[in-house]
Amino acid sequence: MIPWVQLDSAKTGDGAQELRLKRRGSEFSIMLGTNELMNSRLSGSEEALARLSCRKIASHRQPRVLIGGLGMGFTLRAALAELGGDAGIVVAELVPAVVAWARGPMTEVFGGCLDDSRVEVRETDVGDLIRSQPSRWDAILLDVDNGPEGIVHKGNDALYSLTGLKAARTALKPGGVLAVWSQGPDSGFTRRLKQAGFVVEEVATRANGKRGARHVIWIATNDSR
Repeated sequence: MIPWVQLDSAKTGDGAQELRLKRRGSEFSIMLGTNELMNSRLSGSEEALARLSCRKIASHRQPRVLIGGLGMGFTLRAALAELGGDAGIVVAELVPAVVAWARGPMTEVFGGCLDDSRVEVRETDVGDLIRSQPSRWDAILLDVDNGPEGIVHKGNDALYSLTGLKAARTALKPGGVLAVWSQGPDSGFTRRLKQAGFVVEEVATRANGKRGARHVIWIATNDSR
């Protein structure tokens, strides 16, 4: 068995915890304490996050998509595959080291997607972009934590509050989509999405095709205004 090797570490956005990048052969893992946040072999649900969202806005001209959380680039690559050449994608990543890892030791994992002319990476809080740009986005994709309860960065909780969800709805164009990835279901979050004025669909998906852990994606559409 090839042992895991730690390549680097970085503080989370609030400075309270530490992310660790590890490698075993061609496999990469990003850890928070004993929790594995992502693994380069498990991309199914992150890809589904992009695929489901982008198909909802397939008829939109020159779609503008905001992705919260760079991760290992699975959501970004899937979005690029779904969207045409007139699209624009902004990826907001709070931890600069994650961007450095993408351009450094995980270059092969990212497969050049950061160099696509449709992509802009901003080292910032996705919440700041949401709150500052009303009616800007055709889709907002959030994969910044393990779900609607922030464990990586407690500031993420504000994204999932009723106030945060209303801000996301304001940031979307009519017919826009807010999509949220989670490691599991959360009935309270579903209720908040509806209270914020979204039409909500909850989709069960797998971490790796038809296998692996069960995850949840909320597809919340801004159709009611």
